[in-house]
Amino acid sequence: MDLDEVADRLYGLPPSEFTAARAAEARAAKDAGDATLSREIGRLRKPTVSAWAVNRAVREHPDDLRELLEVGEELRRAWAAHDAEALAEVARRRGAVAERVGRLVTQDAGLSAAAAVEVDRTLDAAVVDEGAAAEVRRGRLVRPLEYSGFAPAPAESGAGTRRAEAAGAEAATGRADGAPGARSEAGTGGSRAARKAAAEERARRETEARAAREARRAQERMEAESAYLEWRETLAEAVQEHETRLEKVARLERKLTKARRKLRESEQRLEVARREERHARRRLEG
Repeated sequence: MDLDEVADRLYGLPPSEFTAARAAEARAAKDAGDATLSREIGRLRKPTVSAWAVNRAVREHPDDLRELLEVGEELRRAWAAHDAEALAEVARRRGAVAERVGRLVTQDAGLSAAAAVEVDRTLDAAVVDEGAAAEVRRGRLVRPLEYSGFAPAPAESGAGTRRAEAAGAEAATGRADGAPGARSEAGTGGSRAARKAAAEERARRETEARAAREARRAQERMEAESAYLEWRETLAEAVQEHETRLEKVARLERKLTKARRKLRESEQRLEVARREERHARRRLEG
């Protein structure tokens, strides 16, 4: 047994079962003599409902998730190549696939509206960001993911990332560093399409960001209310248990007091019986 094996099992469980299962796995590792693994298991964090729903879909609907993530790969390639036609085509496919997969994840898990928004935000992040896609593929999300940009995240790093971002911005705004008149008519059309696609994507992202913030606040409020109700119920149960045990202790103390009184009476009778027995024996012997 190793941490990956245990994590795969735990993150496939509903959140309501996670804590108890984690404790059982940690205890099993400790009983097997692996204290380090036991501690690592204990540090695994419980997933939110929306994160669990995506983890569940990775396990139960791998083909659908794979299709969505492949659309994300095509989208990032089209953006990096500044291919306006390919970008528009992939964007159309993305909308249809993302809607289908999002509905599949949400309906299967029976999520609330707020959690469904978090699922959509997570899937969007996986489409545009390669790192988020890798996290989703693992099926061990703890919290929903979010990507704040309106363009796919570049795969390059360092100077390459800055060059890709600059090139993407140039393609999106239609600027060119060449001599005047260097752009062809087709290039101008492609730039217009890229600008339109970027503007639509930006507007969609802003709308989603607002909806996400509202959903997050609603979710936090729901979680706070749920925690309050849970602890209020726990408090009521604890008070009831305490009062029951107090009453039981009081009954036992009354019984103990009665028993002690009877013990004293018994001791008195025993002493009288011993004294009379001694007197009777002396009379007999005399």
